[in-house]
Amino acid sequence: MHELPPSSPSFYPHPHQAIDVILGARPDVVLLDIPMQGRSGLDVLQALNAMHKLPPTILLTTFDDDHALFAGMRSGAQGFLLKDISLERLSDAIRCVAGGQTLFRPAITERVLQGLKNTSSAFAPLNLPDPLTSRETEILGLMAGGFNNREIAVALGPSEGTIKNHISSILSKLGVRDRVRAVLRGLELGLI
Repeated sequence: MHELPPSSPSFYPHPHQAIDVILGARPDVVLLDIPMQGRSGLDVLQALNAMHKLPPTILLTTFDDDHALFAGMRSGAQGFLLKDISLERLSDAIRCVAGGQTLFRPAITERVLQGLKNTSSAFAPLNLPDPLTSRETEILGLMAGGFNNREIAVALGPSEGTIKNHISSILSKLGVRDRVRAVLRGLELGLI
């Protein structure tokens, strides 16, 4: 992994500089705090996503910030952590997201599911060219529950590689590029 300069009070960029720092450093994973001076971590996330230069990103948030959670999901964040997370769990989360997985913990999943019941649709109707198989629907449900590929493989029996192939098929059929969007699309279509 690329390393950023050592932490010091002068290193932390002002939010308007954060984009330049991220683009210049090309980190493997970005941690963005939602509240920042003048601009939010969400603004930085949205700007990088719009430029198609978004590295794997974890948002640091609080339980009470549902708006930021949903906006972050729609803007390409791959992980969500509460600010009081332990160093061990933070390290695990960074490795998970750096490895291409989505960090979507069950406690946050429940809040997302409750919140989505009260929000209007942001997706255009989609006619699935090939409907999801029953196994793919089952895997999509486990993805929504916050399980990673290894955990899904253990729960269902096939190899982790087979699960990865199923997830690729799910993404393709739903017309999305990542697990978070697959879960959102699955909820929107009533598959979960």
